[in-house]
Amino acid sequence: MSKRVDPMDTLSLSLGVVARDAQMQPVECLGQMFKCDQARRDYYLDLLAKKLKDPEFRKIPGFPKGTDEAILRMSDPPYYTACPNPFLGEFVERYKHSYDLAGEYRREPFAVDISEGKTDSLYRAHSYHTKVPHLAIVPFILHYTKPGDIVLDGFCGSGMTGVAGQWCETAPTRYRTELEAEWERDGRKPPEWGTRRVVLGDLSPAATFIAANYNIPFDVEGFSKSAQKLLDAVEDDFGWMYETLHSTGESTGRINYTVWSEVFVCHECSNEIVFLREAFDPERQTIEKQIRCPTCGVTATKEQMSIQFESFLDGPRHVVGRRPRRIPVKINYNVGSSRYEKEPDANDLDILKRIAEMDAATRLPILDLPDCQMTRVGRMRTTQTTAVSHMFLPRPSQSLAALWSKAESIQDARLRNMLIFFIEQAIRGVSTLNSYRPSGFSQTSQWISGIYYVPSQHSECSPWYILEGKKKRLERTFSQQFNSPERCLITTGDCSRISIPDSSVDYIFTDPPFGENIYYADLNFLVESWHQVLTNIGNEAIVDRVRKKQIAQYQDLICSCFQEYHRVLKPGHWMTVVFSNSKNAIWRSIQEAMGVAGFVVADVRTLDKQQGSFRQSTSSAVKQDLVISAYKPTKMLESRFALGSTMIEDVWSFVSEHLSNVPVFVTSSGDEADIITERTAQLLHDRMIAFFVQRRVAVPISGPDFFTGLDQRYPMRDSMYFLPDQISEYDYRRTAVSELRQLDLFVQDEASATQWIRRQLHSKPQTFQDLQPQFMQQLQAWSKYEKTIELKEILELNFLRYDGKGPVPSQIHSYLSKNFKLLRKRDKHDSLLKSQAIDRWYVPDPSKEGDLHRLRTRAMLREFDEYRASTQHRIRQFRTEAVRVGFKHCYDAQDYRTIVNVARKLPEQVIQEDDKLLMYYDVATMRLGDLEEG
Repeated sequence: MSKRVDPMDTLSLSLGVVARDAQMQPVECLGQMFKCDQARRDYYLDLLAKKLKDPEFRKIPGFPKGTDEAILRMSDPPYYTACPNPFLGEFVERYKHSYDLAGEYRREPFAVDISEGKTDSLYRAHSYHTKVPHLAIVPFILHYTKPGDIVLDGFCGSGMTGVAGQWCETAPTRYRTELEAEWERDGRKPPEWGTRRVVLGDLSPAATFIAANYNIPFDVEGFSKSAQKLLDAVEDDFGWMYETLHSTGESTGRINYTVWSEVFVCHECSNEIVFLREAFDPERQTIEKQIRCPTCGVTATKEQMSIQFESFLDGPRHVVGRRPRRIPVKINYNVGSSRYEKEPDANDLDILKRIAEMDAATRLPILDLPDCQMTRVGRMRTTQTTAVSHMFLPRPSQSLAALWSKAESIQDARLRNMLIFFIEQAIRGVSTLNSYRPSGFSQTSQWISGIYYVPSQHSECSPWYILEGKKKRLERTFSQQFNSPERCLITTGDCSRISIPDSSVDYIFTDPPFGENIYYADLNFLVESWHQVLTNIGNEAIVDRVRKKQIAQYQDLICSCFQEYHRVLKPGHWMTVVFSNSKNAIWRSIQEAMGVAGFVVADVRTLDKQQGSFRQSTSSAVKQDLVISAYKPTKMLESRFALGSTMIEDVWSFVSEHLSNVPVFVTSSGDEADIITERTAQLLHDRMIAFFVQRRVAVPISGPDFFTGLDQRYPMRDSMYFLPDQISEYDYRRTAVSELRQLDLFVQDEASATQWIRRQLHSKPQTFQDLQPQFMQQLQAWSKYEKTIELKEILELNFLRYDGKGPVPSQIHSYLSKNFKLLRKRDKHDSLLKSQAIDRWYVPDPSKEGDLHRLRTRAMLREFDEYRASTQHRIRQFRTEAVRVGFKHCYDAQDYRTIVNVARKLPEQVIQEDDKLLMYYDVATMRLGDLEEG
């Protein structure tokens, strides 16, 4: 491969010619005609540049950190701005429909459990930390909207809601036919196909940049030619770095990837250990946990050894740094179409030395990584990876920086952004985050999703190894995609400040961050440092221990976003929220935030994305997301609360509207119908109370009167209440099923939660991952006074988990052998049976209940001692089960004073409504009176 250095402007000119024809066609944008697309872009870039000079504009919450030049370079206005989009209002005003106060728009919640995989090529066109597949979103948009409606997603991530909105117009015939047939089987009206207008927003510039390139049309053929020219130009300049002599010594090959190994120091003899040479088992193609020192023979894990560090000149940052010593141990390369592997030879080492002595790449980011949870713990801390430049060895620093610089020099903004969208996908693959996976089909994308993790074995891929195949896949994926840019507008900023008019959005689909699942801003920092536009992290709605954001702060932040959603959504219209978190406390925070914002939850379903993230692959994470359907009350109902006082008729106005928004009939399988909990008396009462309290008005009806009124005003079937015009539909559909799934136990506190879990596990031993989504759906009636107890803790205190040791317990054995043909008549020691049984929780035998009871009692008494010692006049949240156990313990010890003292710290309502607590309190009060009189 000959080395040739082309001037940057020559490359830019040659790439720019590719898209010239597409640029010369007249275009219309927001009602204005332009002679070509570049004229449109120049016009709006000039408006945006002037806007960026306004200090007040930059004070908008969530405004990203970056220079005017960097923001303008990323943007393609009015369709996309890497800052708050000042053209959103104009877009929405142009396309919004007026809503009908008479209430012609009516939809039930889309009460369907969705299962959709992540294998679609469009979904995989660019990676992101979390994604809801666009094909899972399409049915929701079709159900809640009609063509031309405006859909909003203020936490858009990679922009799948926008893709789904456009897919409603571009979906192939086969997909349409299958969906229409499925809806017909479910008794639904056929969907109205046609594009929807979508507004996308996110706090992260990295996210909105991906979303923009997914949703704004581009010249696919022009991109393909330009991408190839770009790769060829960088190979001309830097191809020599990736040359290696064939093992025969007669020809030269091109490196696909180089495997690097950290060097450790033996804790016994202090000699060095090249990790991969000792840990890699070539026969099994695995990395062993136990490492043998080649000098002294001692075995240990790498955690028991120390990393050998070396000093280096951190050229981009002009300092001397320390990094783990890494040495190349394997090279995978091609000679022609044949692939080979070898150990690095003297020539390879000489090339690496020459590269290390080169001046630092000028375009390599020099920013320090933010102080965050991921840099304080784990391998980021032990490897002392504290800056972006530390994540790139010298060779990928040069080649990646050259790719980025050459792409940035392209004058045509749409082509430039698509090339950078393309190059972005090599960043992690050439960084030290990319692990070597011996048994992997490919060494691309071998980093751990959702976290920063620097492995001890690093596969440094060449840019061509990653990008040549990616280029071909992008060509195929986008070859028949969207052809109109004015379908989607993207903004970058805080979801709590969306500059569009009140009551102008027809539907909201959103997947906000939940708790501490993903540190989005910190993860996006790596890519954003290349763009030189960074997330403004101050208002990021997550739980973040480093930045002192606890659940209360998270709830406030997410509530402000839901309030903005409530402002812009039309009355009587719907919002779908995808929830993915294993913590009950976050689930309760989300529900509270939605209620305070003014939404009413009508249904909760599951969404199975079929492939979990890193966190969902661990034992305490959840594989299925929840899908929450909530509506904004009609203007007619809200007007009843305008004066701040209410009447009993307002109660029944709410109940009637709520029942009109709840599914009439839901089937869980072909021959079994569900009890709809939203139609049961207790949940209707809970919803009514919350609706009034969250509007800061008095509840004008007592509980008994409410339940009596339900019976008098609404027809009932199978313990569910209906509007009069709904009952005929329910009766008709009920005759088509043979079974009705029995009503689940109301989960209001720890005791009822334990009973519910016992009922579930008694018939079907399950893993935590399987049980958690079902459990979270039951928490809607959780008492406001009850302390949140995690499912994991309840399981550990009340049930048993099979860990794979010993025979399979009879409870699990019975279930598996009865329900799985391959597992019938197998011995309890059978390996296949054990593999299916491991990690399942089950109800213990009576003989083992005693030990669990004692364990549970000790835990409850520790909690009760905190209430006993509390100096609070009123304990607002507590663990009722701990109070019950504590009261019994004190009663047995004749410590009546403690029972009375703790009871006085609890809300009177709790004591009065709990028969066990009331019993102990009454007895203790009487006994104390007797003692004082005596």
